[in-house]
Amino acid sequence: MTSKLDRTFAQLRQSGEKALIAYVMAGDPSLQDTEQLVVELEQAGADIIELGVPFSDPIADGPVIQQAAERALRSGTSLRTILSMVTRLRARTQIPLVLMAYYNNIHAFGPERFCHEAAQAGVDGLIMPDMPPDEAGPLREPAAAAGLQLIFLLAPTSTVERRTFVARQSQGFVYYVSLTGITGAKLLSVADVGKNVEKIRKVTHVPVAVGFGVATPEDAANIAAIADGVIVGSAIVKQIAAHREKPEMVKHVAEFVRSLKTAMRAGQLKPR
Repeated sequence: MTSKLDRTFAQLRQSGEKALIAYVMAGDPSLQDTEQLVVELEQAGADIIELGVPFSDPIADGPVIQQAAERALRSGTSLRTILSMVTRLRARTQIPLVLMAYYNNIHAFGPERFCHEAAQAGVDGLIMPDMPPDEAGPLREPAAAAGLQLIFLLAPTSTVERRTFVARQSQGFVYYVSLTGITGAKLLSVADVGKNVEKIRKVTHVPVAVGFGVATPEDAANIAAIADGVIVGSAIVKQIAAHREKPEMVKHVAEFVRSLKTAMRAGQLKPR
């Protein structure tokens, strides 16, 4: 059975579009807000939603997402309440939903139980920034049994052997980290990113999505010209933080996401 992620990339490819993957921290500022954001961001042009699971020691995240995680934890968000929200969301939308979680949360929940309950709730994929594929043994069988796709991150510093191994292990899409560092850092050379995306494509047929450093509509358009998907996280979380105490917060964030998708569709901006 073809997964939602696979179908989404195939449909976009047929229409000549690239995937906009929008990241939000679940529970920031509340799970009710996150639920509404998912629905509105789909309407604004997001093709896949990445839901961050708040964790007290997020090693891959910069200050913007760290602060969002702290707000989400203060609001009482947990892996269990996120899965309950996903269950509610599935009555409203069928957009692919991917959880970005640190393994400690999953280990505490129980890997087999987590994979089963996540899939039952309607989660389609899982990204673990602290678990490379060669350490993912505890999740492989339960994820496969539940139909949950494991998406792995690939760094620009990877050797040829490592790039081949990670790309071939990743399901749904390969998450290519455009720079060394943490989320929220500035995107560097799009040309260099393009060269590395081409190298990844030579060793896998799985779509390649680029994240870290995509902050503006221009960035999104430039990355869309060279990759199969564009992942935007910190820039969206900044919008949520800036407007979180205002009743029109969801509207503001949706407008920003719409501007990203509009620029990607225009396809007029060229890689630097």
